Amino acid sequence: MVGLVNYAKEPYSVELREVPLPEIGEDDVLLKVHSASICGSDVHQYTGKHGWKVNYPVVLGHEFSGSVAKAGSRVTGFKEGDRVVSETAAHLPPDSPLMRRGLYNLEPKRLGFGYGVNGAMAPFVKVPARCLHHVPAALPLEKAALTEPCCVACNAVCVHSHIRPGDTVAVIGPGPIGLLCAAMAKLSGAGHLIVIGTAADAKRLAVARQMGADTTLGAQGEDVAEWVRSFGDGYGLDLVIDAAGVSASLKLALEVVRPAGHITKVGWGPQPLGFSLDPLVQKAVTLQGSFSHNWPIWEKVLTLLASGRINLDPIIDRVAPLSEWRDAFDAMHSGAIVKGVLQP
Repeated sequence: MVGLVNYAKEPYSVELREVPLPEIGEDDVLLKVHSASICGSDVHQYTGKHGWKVNYPVVLGHEFSGSVAKAGSRVTGFKEGDRVVSETAAHLPPDSPLMRRGLYNLEPKRLGFGYGVNGAMAPFVKVPARCLHHVPAALPLEKAALTEPCCVACNAVCVHSHIRPGDTVAVIGPGPIGLLCAAMAKLSGAGHLIVIGTAADAKRLAVARQMGADTTLGAQGEDVAEWVRSFGDGYGLDLVIDAAGVSASLKLALEVVRPAGHITKVGWGPQPLGFSLDPLVQKAVTLQGSFSHNWPIWEKVLTLLASGRINLDPIIDRVAPLSEWRDAFDAMHSGAIVKGVLQP
């Protein structure tokens, strides 16, 4: 079969290659891939700008949906033909104390699809049955492929953040995760939702308005801090979600959050901060990190997706065959599209 392989760290070391059909164990399933959504991390590996270890060569893709083609001898609860999505923790040490607490997403030795083990940008992928969730009948598989980024956003906003009805909430960074964080904030009762980007984000900020943002800032070069000082009582925002990851976005978050407010950081960024954290102390702000997701979050998000309470239509710009992967990757990298979905 043909898969999309990242074969080296050098930029653009990605190509379609012949790869073997996976062999499954007794606790695995062979999953026939229907749709594999392109993540920003896939694009970072494509451009060589990632900051995590990759086991080269590896088939890309960790956001995916499909059906069970074959089940291992010890698999229960899933059978051939079942429509499923998969979590990302493809390998976990069996003696992990974090796994026993349900926090396997934080296990340092975990290996995920698309960087640690072969992912789903191929016709078939081997998946441990413990990773699987049934897809509700009302949810199309091309939308189900976005369950994973929705879970990232749900964990960041609904689990690790503090939103009360009427709170003012800002999301910095209108990429796919930021836009989904905005949707989760709206579902959680945000009273005034602000999405902040840059001039290059004009298209994505327009999508943010479709996702429920009351105000978008940055497309016209606005002074965001000045806008916040003139908003409401002038003390700042209750919650700021940093979905951009660069040091400048955290600096901005500290400027615009109100005293005793909250900042949740979900965006990655390897740059050193280069600024003082004194505002964190002076304002007594709670700074919270959020990473990945676990089983109950997946179940909750699948219910929200199937009910239509999370609307993915504004985000999915392109559904294309795997052969058109390069155009889709380049379009996401340039910001021409928000989210591409490949169908092997």
